[in-house]
Amino acid sequence: MKTAYLDCAAGISGDMCLGALVDAGASLNKIKRSLKGIALTGYALTARRVTRSGIAATKVDVVLQKSKNHDAHARKWRDINKLIRSASLDDSLKQKGLNIFRTLFEAEGLVHGDPFDTVHLHELGATDCIVDIFGTIIGLDLLGIGKVFSSPVNLGQGTVRTSHGLLPVPAPATIELLKGHPVYASEIPFELTTPTGAVLLKSISSHSQLLPLMTIAGVGYGAGNKDISGLPNVLRIMIGEELPSGLTAPPDDTVVVMEANIDDMSPQYYESVMSRLLEAGALDVFLENIIMKKGRPAIKLTSITRESDVDKMADIFFRETTTIGLRFYRTERRTLEREIRKIHTQYGIVRVKISRHAGKIVTATPEYDDLRAISERTSIPIRELAAELAAKPGTRLG
Repeated sequence: MKTAYLDCAAGISGDMCLGALVDAGASLNKIKRSLKGIALTGYALTARRVTRSGIAATKVDVVLQKSKNHDAHARKWRDINKLIRSASLDDSLKQKGLNIFRTLFEAEGLVHGDPFDTVHLHELGATDCIVDIFGTIIGLDLLGIGKVFSSPVNLGQGTVRTSHGLLPVPAPATIELLKGHPVYASEIPFELTTPTGAVLLKSISSHSQLLPLMTIAGVGYGAGNKDISGLPNVLRIMIGEELPSGLTAPPDDTVVVMEANIDDMSPQYYESVMSRLLEAGALDVFLENIIMKKGRPAIKLTSITRESDVDKMADIFFRETTTIGLRFYRTERRTLEREIRKIHTQYGIVRVKISRHAGKIVTATPEYDDLRAISERTSIPIRELAAELAAKPGTRLG
C-alpha cells in the first residue's frame, strides 16, 4: 500500500488534486474511461503542462460545452445520491463518492441552517465538482495509494464571489469542512482552498502537520488557475512508502491518549472513575502523582482509548470527575499477540494471559481475579499461588 503526502502550501482545490495525481502518473485516459460510468454529459476533461512561479505542473480542466444545459439547476442530495448509485463504478469508489458528497451537503446544511437533504448545492453540485471528486478518488485508486497525509493548509484571504453573493475567504463551507485540521492564512489575496478541495482533504487525508518518515518514489504537481507572484500555485503530492519511526515494523494501530490534571477531588472516587472508563472500552487507565503550580499536589488521570470512543470517554471525564479541561493526542502503539487460555490446576481452572513475539511465548501471566478467588478459598497468599503455578511443569505453557 502506497502512502501520499499533500503539500498544501498554496491551498487545495479539486482540479489541483486531480492535476497532481495525473502529474504523478495516473493515466488521464483511464480516469476518463472510468468517469464514463457516471451519467454526466456536456463536458470534456483536458490536461496541459503549465508553469507556476517557475515550477512545471499539470493543469487539469473540466471544459463545459456551452451548447449543453450543464447543471444550470442546483442539485440536491437526492440528485447526487441517485447519480452515484446508478453509476457503473466499483462499489468501493461509489461508496467513497457518496461519503464525500454527503459530507459536503452536511457542511452546507450547517452553514445555512437547513437539513442536509433540503440544501441546494450550486458550485459544489456542478459537473466540474463531480468530475474533480471522482477523478481524484479514481486517480488514487489507479496509483494504489491507500493512505494520505497532508500539511497544514493555506486558506488565502480576501473575498470570493459565489451564488450566495460575496463571501469572506475562507468560504463558510470550507472552514466548516476543515474543523480540526491545521490551517493558516497567508497574505495572498485569493481563495486558495475551495470547498471541493476542503472536502477531499477531510475525506481522504489523515491529519499530519509534518512530512512522515517515508521513501519518496514519485512527485506530482497540480496547478491552480492563477500564476501567483511569489508563491508557486501548485498542490504537490509526494508518493512512496511510509517508514516506521525507528522501528523494524509498522505500528499496529493508532490510539488516543486522554488526560486531565485534578487537584480537588477525593482520592476515593478514582476507583469508580477508572472502572467506568474501562467498562466503556478504554484500553488502559492509570493515575500519576504530580505537582501543579504553587506546589499543589494533584493526580493526572490518563485513559488510552480508540479514536471512535473519544467522545464517550470525554463525557465520563467531565461527568465523573471535577476536571474543567481535558487534553488528548494521537499516538501509535505496538502490541504483542495475546490470547487467554484456561489451564487445569490442583485448585481448579485458572485463566492465563499469554503474550507472543514472533510466534514465541514471552509471558504467561495468571489472571489476578482467578488467583484472588483461589486465595480467598484456600487462604494461600496470591504471590505464593502465582509462584507455585509458574513453577509446576503441569501448568507451564509452550
